[in-house]
Amino acid sequence: MATTPASRSSVEDLRYPAGSLVLLAGLPGAGKSTLLDRLYGLRGDERNPVRAGEARVIDSRQSRNWWARYLGPIPPRARIPLVHTTHVVRIARALLKGHSVVAHTRGTWPHILYGFAWLARRVGSEVHLILLDVEPRTAREGQLSRGRVVTSATFARHCRRWRVIIDRARGGSFPPAASVTILDRPAANLLRAIRFDERPSARRDG
Repeated sequence: MATTPASRSSVEDLRYPAGSLVLLAGLPGAGKSTLLDRLYGLRGDERNPVRAGEARVIDSRQSRNWWARYLGPIPPRARIPLVHTTHVVRIARALLKGHSVVAHTRGTWPHILYGFAWLARRVGSEVHLILLDVEPRTAREGQLSRGRVVTSATFARHCRRWRVIIDRARGGSFPPAASVTILDRPAANLLRAIRFDERPSARRDG
């Protein structure tokens, strides 16, 4: 597992094997969707995964927007299990189809990471993590700016779990991932592209 420390000069171009699942994780409000918007020109109103070359870009907002047509009267908090189940299923479906995938995920749910790592191994692929590590105060400000704020108790749980994940990643002991890249906000601002290697062309005899 390779870990890129968070620093202003960490990365500008990240490259992964074709068919890999790249998960962008961080605290709620850390800027995961904002980074995907900038890299892939997302508007935030998409209802389905977005194609970017041979890759699929999957943000949980896409599932939220898809269900919004049908769940209008239901409080947003009650929609969360359905939205996140749909999001996970979409990631799994794209991976099973052999696509390269860049996806937003709740980084403080380790069981999700283990599940995707298991699925990736089943299809001969890999999981790579990009951890967007920002201070809790910055993440809280991000929640306020987007208009979706998690409760104080829930956010505190996220923060505790996140510190465990970051400490393990920095120590090189994060089993589910083939590689881990840790970005602070300045390093994330420098990131210009997430690329996948080209698949080898099929050999033609004669």
